[in-house]
Amino acid sequence: MDFLLISLVLLVLAILVGVILVFVKLKRRKAGEVVEPNYQAFFAMGISFLGLGIALTATINPGFLGFIALGIIYMAIGLANRDKWTKSKKEA
Repeated sequence: MDFLLISLVLLVLAILVGVILVFVKLKRRKAGEVVEPNYQAFFAMGISFLGLGIALTATINPGFLGFIALGIIYMAIGLANRDKWTKSKKEA
């Protein structure tokens, strides 16, 4: 009973946060404040998730293959948009 109640509360909170984020996104889009994602960060996160997935899969169990897939996907997104990477202020 407690597990079911906690699960429902978490589900409702997740849906509420999702609806709020959609409204904020629509409001920003209407105001013309569209922000381009940082694709260089996607690449860095991909490397991190890939390494984490390989380590956890090798040491614990193959259930962590999802981290490897997530790492590959993030790296592909970052590399596909490499022309949109921003240079840091130190490099400029």
